[in-house]
Amino acid sequence: MLQTPRAASHYLTPQIWVPTAIALIALQAIILFAMGQPAICACGVVKLWHGSASSPETSQHISDWYTLSHILHGVVFYALLKLVAPRASLGALFLAALAIEAAWEITENTPLIVDRYRQLALAQGYNGDSVLNSVFDTIAAGAGFMLARFAPVWLTALVLVAFETVAVLSIRDNLTLNIIQLVYPIEAISRWQAGG
Repeated sequence: MLQTPRAASHYLTPQIWVPTAIALIALQAIILFAMGQPAICACGVVKLWHGSASSPETSQHISDWYTLSHILHGVVFYALLKLVAPRASLGALFLAALAIEAAWEITENTPLIVDRYRQLALAQGYNGDSVLNSVFDTIAAGAGFMLARFAPVWLTALVLVAFETVAVLSIRDNLTLNIIQLVYPIEAISRWQAGG
């Protein structure tokens, strides 16, 4: 019996895509470690949460304020990938989202992007992510992807607005401002983020 393209796309079962996702994240960790990123915070401690956005320990522990942005990455990736490939299986979309996030995590830790972040008010002492933080950022994006896939659209939109609002009120930064300041820095935003 011939398989239709739609049926064939469902061969990407959880027994295939879950181990593939784990391998992808492991590859990300290996690449970051080979690039010289520390496995954990140089402080020698592993924290579940680090609440200061401008300390040397930011982006060094399991989670911090920027974890919210990575969850939103997953939400946005789900929406865009579903738009581009509406008939793709959940596994294929999930792996594509993780691959995009892993590629960003690697790119974000290159000297070019690290130096770009250092020019911003909140990241002047930034040296990139620890491997631990980067891996959990990718896991957070995966969680955001699953939220967008399985939660009602209204709830996903509410989470997006809530995360952006909480982050901007708490640390004067969020995904939207991060993108703006990375792509086209605005001095007024930098002054406001610095507390001016």
